[in-house]
Amino acid sequence: MSPQLITPELIASVTEAARRSPRRRMNHNFHTGPGDNPHRFLNVFLRGSYVAPHRHLHPPKAESFLVLEGSMVAVVFREDGSIHERHRIGPGEPAWGIDLTPGVWHTVAALSEVAVCYEVKPGPWDPASDKEFATWAPREGDAAAGGYLERLLAEL
Repeated sequence: MSPQLITPELIASVTEAARRSPRRRMNHNFHTGPGDNPHRFLNVFLRGSYVAPHRHLHPPKAESFLVLEGSMVAVVFREDGSIHERHRIGPGEPAWGIDLTPGVWHTVAALSEVAVCYEVKPGPWDPASDKEFATWAPREGDAAAGGYLERLLAEL
């Protein structure tokens, strides 16, 4: 298989797909399928995309985010849903990325209009066990999700 390059054209294509997506984000996978290990992908987030707080505990999986363009926040939560840490990540921010240990409650959100992130996490991917969503936060698509995201970003 030929190497895959991360080019301005690829980023523009994935960004356009994110603009068409109701989720306001889009992945471009570099791995070939759900059984691969590790999973490597571009994830383009538009401002307002909501990722429900979750963790990767069963099975335990670490997750890394490296922001290539734009600015994001990574929020780490305590067990009760209170905010433990917030980290601004991206070029020009205090850090370019974050590496999360297995089992940590977290979410990420775009601070800039468009944020391009390179993610790596262990495979294989099984949608039945990939994520445990927090019971103390709205799920994606819930009417309360937008307000919850605004509150998470309010103090930045």
